[in-house]
Amino acid sequence: MTVASRDRLRRVGMTALRIVAVAALYYAFGRLGLLQQLVRGQVTPLWPPTGIALAGLLLFGLQVWPGIALGAFLINIPLGPSTPAVLAITAGNTLAPLCSYALLRRSGFRTQMNRFQDALALVFLGALTGMLISATVGSSTLSLAHALPPGGFWLTWWVWWTGDAMGVLLVAPLLLVLRSAHWPKNIPRSGWAEGSLLVAATIAVGLLQTSPAPLLFLGFPLLTWAAFRFQRTGATPCALAVSTFAILAATRRTGPFAGHTLLTDMISLQAFNGAAALTALLLAAAITERNQTQAKIEEACRRLAEMVVRAAPDTGGLSALPNRQEDGEENGGQTRPS
Repeated sequence: MTVASRDRLRRVGMTALRIVAVAALYYAFGRLGLLQQLVRGQVTPLWPPTGIALAGLLLFGLQVWPGIALGAFLINIPLGPSTPAVLAITAGNTLAPLCSYALLRRSGFRTQMNRFQDALALVFLGALTGMLISATVGSSTLSLAHALPPGGFWLTWWVWWTGDAMGVLLVAPLLLVLRSAHWPKNIPRSGWAEGSLLVAATIAVGLLQTSPAPLLFLGFPLLTWAAFRFQRTGATPCALAVSTFAILAATRRTGPFAGHTLLTDMISLQAFNGAAALTALLLAAAITERNQTQAKIEEACRRLAEMVVRAAPDTGGLSALPNRQEDGEENGGQTRPS
C-alpha cells in the first residue's frame, strides 16, 4: 500500500469516526433533552442536539452532516407519527444547523469567539435565524399529520424554535470552549478559590430558582461575575447551568411560572434564557476583546521603548556639554561671572 493510499484511508477513517461521534452525541443528548418535553413528547424548551450539530460543523466541516441526519433520524423514529413525517422532521433538523453554519461562515465567524461580532453572529444568525427552518418544518409536519391538537401549531412552533435556538446559544459555545480548553497553569490559589466560589454560588442560586419564590433574576449577577473574571471559560457553563435550573422551574410550574398558561410560561422562560445567553456571550466577548486590545497596546509600547533605546547615541556616560570648570580653564583659569 502506497503512502497516498494510507493517507487517504486514514482520512476516510477519521471522517467516519467523526460522523459516528456526532450521531452518538446527537442521540444521547437528544434523549436527555426529551426528559423535559412539553409538547407531544418530542418538543422541549432546550434541545441540546442543535448545539452539538452546529459545533460539529464548525469544528469538522460539512463532512459530518450525515452524522446529524443519522442522529436526528434515530431520535425521531420512536416518536413518529409516521415514517414520512419522521423523514421530514429529520430533514428539517439537518438543514437548520447547515443553514446556521453557512450563515456563520459567510459572516467570518471564528470558533474562538474572541470578538464581539462573533457573539452577535452566533446569536442572531446561528441561533435565531437558522433554527427557523427546523421549527417550521417540524411543526408543519406534525400539523399535517394531525398529530397536534386544534390550534396547537403556534405553541408547538414557538417551543420548537426557542428550544433549538437555546441549544445553539447554550451548548454550542460550551463545546467550542472545551475544544480549545487546556489545564490552567500558574494560577494562584486566590484564582482557584474564586472559581470554586462561583461554582458554589451557581448551585445555590439554581436551588433558589427552582423554589416557589420568583428569584430568576439572581442568575444575572453570576453571569456578569463569570464573564468579567473568567470570560468564555466561565460564562458559557454558568449560562447553561442558570438556564437549566430555570427550565426545571418552568416544567415544575414553580416560582414565576406558577399559575400561568403553557404559552405564557414558555415566553417567559425563553425570554429569560435568551437574555442569560446574550448576557454571557456578549459580555464575555467584549471583555476578551478589551483584554486583547490592551495586550496589543502594551506590546506596541514595549517595542517602541526598545526602538528608542537602540536609537539613542552612546555617550559613554559623559555629558555632551562642558561643565563650568572646564569652561573656566579654557579662559585662563578664570570663570566668567554669571
